[in-house]
Amino acid sequence: MIDYVINLPPEFIGVIMIAVMLFAIFIGFPISFTLIFLGMSFGLWGFGQLVFYLMTFQFSGVMLEQTLAAVPLFIFMGILMEQAGLMERLFNAVLLTLSRLKGALYVAVLLVSTVFAAATGIVGASVTILGIMAAKTMNKSGYDTKLAAGTITAGGTLGILIPPSIMLVVMGPILEVPVTDLFAAAIIPGFLLAFMYTLYALLRCQLNPSLGPALPEEMRPKSMAYVWKEFFFGLVPPAALVGFALGSILLGFATPTEAAGMGAFGAFLLAAAYRKLTWTGFKDALIKTLEISALILILVAASNFFGAVFARLGTPTMLTNYLLTLDMPPYAILLMIMALIFVLGWPLEWVPIVLIIIPILLPVVEQLGFNLVWFGILVAVNLQTAWLSPPVALSAYFLKGVVPEWDLKDIYAGMMQFMGIQIVGLLLIILFPQIALWLPTYLYGQ
Repeated sequence: MIDYVINLPPEFIGVIMIAVMLFAIFIGFPISFTLIFLGMSFGLWGFGQLVFYLMTFQFSGVMLEQTLAAVPLFIFMGILMEQAGLMERLFNAVLLTLSRLKGALYVAVLLVSTVFAAATGIVGASVTILGIMAAKTMNKSGYDTKLAAGTITAGGTLGILIPPSIMLVVMGPILEVPVTDLFAAAIIPGFLLAFMYTLYALLRCQLNPSLGPALPEEMRPKSMAYVWKEFFFGLVPPAALVGFALGSILLGFATPTEAAGMGAFGAFLLAAAYRKLTWTGFKDALIKTLEISALILILVAASNFFGAVFARLGTPTMLTNYLLTLDMPPYAILLMIMALIFVLGWPLEWVPIVLIIIPILLPVVEQLGFNLVWFGILVAVNLQTAWLSPPVALSAYFLKGVVPEWDLKDIYAGMMQFMGIQIVGLLLIILFPQIALWLPTYLYGQ
């Protein structure tokens, strides 16, 4: 019996490896060290001492990947822009401009979250700041708690999709497609979802004005000159910074890493210009950047090694051959893959899914002949949906943390409404791939 287990075919060793990995992650073991340990252990079991050379090769390859240098720079840029207080200025200006509109607060939240999705790219930070800014005013104005919670959490998740998204930067090398293509492909789906959110909120308010009444007279602006000044200083600087950074990438003037460096420097200048740059704040921004970057980049290296061992065992080929032998059309298999990613998105964040699960599924997607840029956007929208899906739905806990008076079941009820919109958006991108592919095709050709 022991000899039978020791001499298992390598493909089945890989299956056991994945099962142990999922079990270890679900019970709370640190993901990075779990992947390294399992890669070493199962690599030794499956193909011997070659695993040591494979680990050296994979880790050095990740450290030489220039695109990943953009990750800490984009994170630093987002943290500095948060410190500059630009979100609050823009939110107040939009709110005062639309003060007579039913559902004005919903529109303000979604507009601000769309602008700052491009600046921060960190879902937890966006949801937290939006909750702090908007919840008190929404409560005071008599807004519906469920719809309010839905707009805040849905708007906050846009940071996972709208460029320059950190997730897309990490996903590019995994899919072996240019990050610029992913950035271009994500723009229209990101703004489409933001438009669908806003349209839904406004329609609900038109049908039932009590969900989002116009602001009371005492909260309306006394001077439009003040409103336009706040609007200009709140919108133009961050939009210009993100526009120049993203535009230079899409038009080929700069690589993602170069644009991220200039974006980080621009955010530094903005924070200084708005007199929000202090030594303590700057030090905190550096420490936060280091913490988040180390978490992501160590996990990138660990998952790269884990995936290389898994591939060397031959399990992806076995799974690909099995799925391709099923008497199912390619789109049915694609829907199965999307359903799997959606379910895994409940307990896991995007990092392990993109770095561990996607490389396992990638050979199947390639054999089915699907466009990998389009597939990457489907994964991004799908993971964005998972942020809004009970029972885990991390966005709910971020919001509950800053608005404790809102009941968790009301937050869930609001999120479920926008999760439905997300699923509609995902299906639209599946049915009409040009939603994602038109812009990269226009910019870069086939």
